[in-house]
Amino acid sequence: MATIPITKRGAEKLKAELHRLKTVDRPAVINAIAEARAQGDLSENAEYDAAKDRQGFIEGRIQEVEGKLSAAQIIDPASIDAGGKVVFGATVELEEESTGESVTYQIVGEDEADLKLGLINVGSPIARALIGKEEGDTAEVQAPGGLKRYEIVAVSYR
Repeated sequence: MATIPITKRGAEKLKAELHRLKTVDRPAVINAIAEARAQGDLSENAEYDAAKDRQGFIEGRIQEVEGKLSAAQIIDPASIDAGGKVVFGATVELEEESTGESVTYQIVGEDEADLKLGLINVGSPIARALIGKEEGDTAEVQAPGGLKRYEIVAVSYR
């Protein structure tokens, strides 16, 4: 299985979710199933069916998170020394050439990407255009609205 890059913060988030699933959600659904069983006839018991569905979802998510964590290559952006190049985990300040609008993104793994927080997936078009570039370089990104050009203003590792 190929390794999946993930930041230290992203790995901690997945570990917290796994802990919650195992210690809170799983016991709660087991109790819900037990309560639904106690009501009698299971063939027409909607609560039982819903609890079993929820249990299937929780068990599937536990397996998914455990698989991701076992294949994870945890990278601490603060310990990266890429000589000013844009790499996984780097925080990049960009300026769009046509509008002068300034944006800041951190390049992260798929599970931790959240555009509202400025966290972009390493596989996204903009991240792929930025990887390997340095401060002062221009990156061209094919966006739905057409080609956009960004100047890399600053690259940091935090």
